[in-house]
Amino acid sequence: MRVWGLWALLLAAGGAQAQGKVVIYRCTDAIGQLTVQNNTPCPKGSTQEKRVIEDAPVSSAPPTVITGPGQYSSPAPAAPPMHPPVSSQLPQVARPPQAQPPATAPAPLPKSSIADADRLPPPALFECRTYDNGRYLNDDGKPPQRCAPLQTTGLGSVGSGAGVACQMVDDQCQRIPDERLCESWKQRLREAESALRFGRADGRDASAAEYARIQRIVVESTCGK
Repeated sequence: MRVWGLWALLLAAGGAQAQGKVVIYRCTDAIGQLTVQNNTPCPKGSTQEKRVIEDAPVSSAPPTVITGPGQYSSPAPAAPPMHPPVSSQLPQVARPPQAQPPATAPAPLPKSSIADADRLPPPALFECRTYDNGRYLNDDGKPPQRCAPLQTTGLGSVGSGAGVACQMVDDQCQRIPDERLCESWKQRLREAESALRFGRADGRDASAAEYARIQRIVVESTCGK
């Protein structure tokens, strides 16, 4: 009776006929291999058992597989679809880094009360060049000397400091033409502002005083029109 019950399950899963009369054949061959088939008689040379089942219900259950004499197995049920875990935390939105305010932000250029007709040209300005081709702006054209390193040999071992020497040299300065004075003074004002914003903390007072001096020159001269 158990075998015939399994045949009924096979019939429901096979889907040959949803409802009505179905004939199931139980076949055993010469070596004892068991097979079950519906509506198809056993092959010649096999022992055949026949059973008729009526009104077979429609079923979506997986079919029973017969693997050998007296051995039956059913495929494992399909695993449910996997869904990614739902996080209870909201996604983190990356925020752009905020610029750090300068230690001392210079105020905008003030408005001068000097009438345009009473304004004077800005003072002279010099463009200077160092021994290593560095360039900078200078007010008096006579910057202090600097020590240019010299190549030495035979004065001591490497790393001992005995082989270090330099020569005092003057920077080469040229006066800026009058038509470029305002442009050059405004450039120097930007450089002073940068030194105040990003310079060393221990030199901030001197940088602030220099910025205020150059700002006054630009605002009160003909450059501030």
